[in-house]
Amino acid sequence: MIKRIFYTLFFIGITILNLQARTVIPFNANWSFKKGPFSTSALDYNQTFDGKWQLVTLPHTWNATDMQTAEIKPGSLGKNERFYTGDAYYRKTFVPGSDWKGKRIFIRFEGVNTNTEVYLNNKPLSAKAGKNDITYDNSQRNGNYSFVGRHQGGYSAFVFELTDMLQLGVENELLVKVNNEASPQVIPVNHTLFPMYGGIYRPVELIVTDDIHVAVNDFASQGVYITQQNVSKKTADIALKIKIDNKSGKIQPIELLTTIFEKDGTIKAKQQTAYTLPPQGRQVLSQQIAVKNPHLWQGLDDPYLYKAVTQIKKNGQIIDEVTTPLGIRKFELRTGQGFFLNDIKYPLYGVCRHQDRWGKGSALSNADHDEDLSIIKEMGATSIRLAHYQQSAYFYSKCDSIGLVIWAEIPFVNRVTTFEDNNAQQQLKELIRQNFNHPSIYIWGMHNEVYSPSAYTVELTTKLNDLAKSEDPDRYTVSVSGYNVIDHPVNNNADVQGINHYFGWYNGELENKSDKDDDVATWAQRISKEFKDYKIIFSEYGAEAVPEDQAEEVGNFGNQWSNPSFFPEEYATKFHEVHWGVISKNPIFLGSYVWNTFDFATPITALNVNPRNYKGLVSFDRKLKKDGFYWYKANWSKEPILYVTQRRMINRGNEITPVTVYSNRGEPTLTVNGTVIKGVRKGQTDVHYIFDNVKLAKGANTIEAKINQKDGKVLTDTIHWNYDPSYKQDATGPTKSKTEHVGL
Repeated sequence: MIKRIFYTLFFIGITILNLQARTVIPFNANWSFKKGPFSTSALDYNQTFDGKWQLVTLPHTWNATDMQTAEIKPGSLGKNERFYTGDAYYRKTFVPGSDWKGKRIFIRFEGVNTNTEVYLNNKPLSAKAGKNDITYDNSQRNGNYSFVGRHQGGYSAFVFELTDMLQLGVENELLVKVNNEASPQVIPVNHTLFPMYGGIYRPVELIVTDDIHVAVNDFASQGVYITQQNVSKKTADIALKIKIDNKSGKIQPIELLTTIFEKDGTIKAKQQTAYTLPPQGRQVLSQQIAVKNPHLWQGLDDPYLYKAVTQIKKNGQIIDEVTTPLGIRKFELRTGQGFFLNDIKYPLYGVCRHQDRWGKGSALSNADHDEDLSIIKEMGATSIRLAHYQQSAYFYSKCDSIGLVIWAEIPFVNRVTTFEDNNAQQQLKELIRQNFNHPSIYIWGMHNEVYSPSAYTVELTTKLNDLAKSEDPDRYTVSVSGYNVIDHPVNNNADVQGINHYFGWYNGELENKSDKDDDVATWAQRISKEFKDYKIIFSEYGAEAVPEDQAEEVGNFGNQWSNPSFFPEEYATKFHEVHWGVISKNPIFLGSYVWNTFDFATPITALNVNPRNYKGLVSFDRKLKKDGFYWYKANWSKEPILYVTQRRMINRGNEITPVTVYSNRGEPTLTVNGTVIKGVRKGQTDVHYIFDNVKLAKGANTIEAKINQKDGKVLTDTIHWNYDPSYKQDATGPTKSKTEHVGL
């Protein structure tokens, strides 16, 4: 009875909607879910559908727990024994309204990981609804589903048309088969760098249109593509390419109207054009709109967005409508100078972001995305590298409205199989078409640390670059190297080269006194001379920082301690101080991106006891901001920052110790137990203050930093340490770094 009431309400909810123009219906509630493994025998086919099914709401993943908590078993590395990969099924019944007759009906999945097959309709079934699961009686089931479509790739959206398969006015059943096993044909080809959380982990929607409409199934794009030329404060030339389908079977006269609205709803500009649509084929129509005195999109300083509304009219009635964000801007990477937004130098203070979260995997809510963006903005970052895959549509849209500059990329990472050619090109085309109109995106990422076999990889990266330029000639392309070889043939088939380098972690050391090219400063000086004409971005650098691991003293190496699971926060703090100090002084780096904003899961790595990467500046649960976070906040943010480091290194065994303070409001006054400390010196940047040879009293110590601001307000930060010689640690650490960059 409960189930029947739901269907009736769903039926009513659809039929009362205005279907004169396009209708978009959220399709996320009341899905049934069942996870394998399932028998591969044809004789056992019906057992797949028998028994209990869990009632779930999308977004949903089945790996939120096992990919984040299971410990590595001896000898299990790479065998995926700690988490489930394989088949799972989702299904949902619904009643499409009888008034959908003559309409086109599509289903749009924003993200399903990793490989998806969609089927529609079978014989009626009976079910008993429980609180958390549904038990199905499949005695009448004959398995005669109609195949709707297949999609390979876990991060881009895809659309299937259901029009001719639906039975209007009665119950229909949708069945979705999902598999998240790694395969050599689909990027990413393994779970090594990050987990592929299985499931329908982003929203689903039904789209109902007239038989004349802006294309819905153009690689799940908006069907409208906006380009900009000759952008200045005086004028901007806006061009629109609109893809239109006519399935009426007749020649159709239409009017195409695009209106550009200001934020307050007033009209800035518009263009109306009459067309006659032939009865076959997809038509690509164009419009040109000159915008006078545009309000430019100026990043975080002024992320002004117009709204472009494209409408199809027939006999004076609107039969379809698509709304597109429009941020009018131009950008340029100038070699040796930096990034310029509307001819104004605009620093790319960048961080990388993985989308997964503790306890949720990748099945995130908008509130989760908002929290991440709030933390990133608080830090003072101006740019995000969304690594290593397409992320949610909501996230890109929020970056548009906040003003964050975005690097978007596909998951061609870490390994080459020689079987991924077609899928890599498919996912790049999906990434570009689905996100074409986001003003925040300035560059398309083609690959990250992929090499051998070199000949194949060079050919594929060349194809990817050509594809990106064909799809979108106005944005940059970038490929990323995991080594310091700037002119590697695999990495020179794009406009920009990203360099992932971890001095003092995977190779080299943080600082040295020799002239060897094995620390970040001497390396930066060398490439500044030898590759001065190249466009180079420092695309990754970082070090593990486990908040529970603390050390008073650290050296120049961090990845090979005598206890390999000991990764003190203090070493990572020093790592970031040194690296940003060098980056900020070397204009060869047009931008830089910290790896990573947040700790994230790494389910088949032996790096840590937990399947976790601790290179984040913020903990996996977003509750703790490490010292490194405040280092960048002090360097990047315009907000007043005063912060004393090592607040978690409480029990200390050194009587004489340095104290480090970050301040972007000038030199702080430091007191220890009420006594003012003299003799401060500058560190890596102008916000870095170091008080050497501070003497602690035995027992409790109060360390306080203070600044009297010009506005009369006082900034203070206070921490507490306990000193006792018995707390003294063994200062021995690693004497060299690993020589292989494993990409973690």
